[in-house]
Amino acid sequence: MKQNVLTPYLFLLPGCVILGAFIFYPLLQAIWLSFTDYNMITDPAFTGTENYQRLFEDGMFWKTLIQTLIYLVGVVPALIILPIFLAILVNQKLKGIGFFRSAYYIPVVTSWVVVGITWEWVYAEKGVLNYLLEVVGLINGSVHWLTSEKTALFAVMAVTVWKGLGYYMVIYLAGLQSIPSNLYEAAEIDGANKWQQTIRITIPMLMPSIIIVTVMSSIAAMKVFEEIYIMTGGGPLNSSKTLVFYIYQEAFEKLNMGYASAAGVVLFLITLIFSIVNLKLMGKKENVA
Repeated sequence: MKQNVLTPYLFLLPGCVILGAFIFYPLLQAIWLSFTDYNMITDPAFTGTENYQRLFEDGMFWKTLIQTLIYLVGVVPALIILPIFLAILVNQKLKGIGFFRSAYYIPVVTSWVVVGITWEWVYAEKGVLNYLLEVVGLINGSVHWLTSEKTALFAVMAVTVWKGLGYYMVIYLAGLQSIPSNLYEAAEIDGANKWQQTIRITIPMLMPSIIIVTVMSSIAAMKVFEEIYIMTGGGPLNSSKTLVFYIYQEAFEKLNMGYASAAGVVLFLITLIFSIVNLKLMGKKENVA
């Protein structure tokens, strides 16, 4: 009897050890370092809340936080909505549909280095994008997509959406395939067209998947780093610098590890609060549906 009680905990033990070693211990360590002056060379010196006071007085911190929120607002809605329609398209029973599913997923498994370099070529002054826009008459002269304060952040956001479409499409595709087909048959008998079926059946039935995608894409947007580092380096004039990139610079370029840890703790709290609120709101919508 005692052995049966311990069995579930033995199965949980490896996961708990891994989470403790690679998630919870580093988190606690970062919280401790946020109250110290630490440069990775000398021993940490306790300074109390000095790092947090300095952080909230730092204009660059607020600028990167605002730009991160702009990134969040721009990227997340697109990654919630667009993959739904993409999943509906590839959920059709057509010959060779597996090829299209794979094709849409290729950007997801492609390295950010490859993606970043490719899109730098697309966004170049004499690149493909400017050429196509000039041909159709939408622009007169080249647009400096990655080197202009007005467009750099939004250009990277577009690449993030493009790369993430296939990933969230797969989540929605799994949700679509779990919806009973008799619901669509009944709606069709009642005279509902495809758009009405999508709004009245598909979207409500996909609400659990929408919740997952919303939380995952929000967290990913809050900790965006690779695309900024590769494509713009935070420029021009810090116009595309996000909070995680700012933390990286403070920690590994300036060696202000204690200060960077304080910024990291603030980012963690913002992400945690946002995720909890998001889950609550989406959960209420699911109950109403």
